[in-house]
Amino acid sequence: MGLTIHYSLQLNLEKAEAARMVINKLHSKAKDLPFKKVGDIIDLSGEKANFHNYNPNNEHRWMLIQAIATARVKANDGGEYHYDVPPTRVIGFETYPGDGSEPANFSLATYPKTIEITPYQNHPHRSSVLVKKRTNLKGWSWSSFCKTQYASNPECGGVNNFLKCHLCVVSLLDYAKELGVLEEVCDEGDYWDNRNIEELAKQVGEWNCMIASFVGQLKDAFGDDFQAPITEFQNFEHLEASHAQSQPSSN
Repeated sequence: MGLTIHYSLQLNLEKAEAARMVINKLHSKAKDLPFKKVGDIIDLSGEKANFHNYNPNNEHRWMLIQAIATARVKANDGGEYHYDVPPTRVIGFETYPGDGSEPANFSLATYPKTIEITPYQNHPHRSSVLVKKRTNLKGWSWSSFCKTQYASNPECGGVNNFLKCHLCVVSLLDYAKELGVLEEVCDEGDYWDNRNIEELAKQVGEWNCMIASFVGQLKDAFGDDFQAPITEFQNFEHLEASHAQSQPSSN
């Protein structure tokens, strides 16, 4: 829960060299932006690209979790089912916009043309025979998100730090658009569409107050042991009170 920017990339070419070139350019651009850290490019294939083969502490596990795609496949019983599809190859890198922000992963992944499924999903004695079905996953693609809201924690640098983090991600997405690989962006701070920094700063303040109020209610219900990132803000109680004061009176 928190103000997040969602994005997806698509490269409608099959050759790995094309994907590698795009990632190299994005990586170079990221290093020119004020990210706190830009990780090295990774290139993983086969079983190494499947997050199931890594322990929870592996440094690339989150990127590989995000690399899992979904295929909608019709089974022989007429139903349509969603299947997780691990990539066959992932080329990308991690960025760390700043303190309090989630990492933002920029990668491209390619997927198998077919997967094996059981043909009768709903049958009580469904067949154990596997059949191949097309995944319809083409080219190289990526879907990810980065929650930047908690970069606004006063201990992390407050709103100025949040703005830097959010704008770093947006700037790299702008460059992805220049490269022709940006498919979609959903910015919960509305900055992607309106490019208004003052409004973005206002938005994160409203999000902080709203979430502080919601978490305060949960703490009342479940006790003070209930924790959430917003409770780490020194001004958590002030944010909670501010949201209550901003609500219209029920009288």
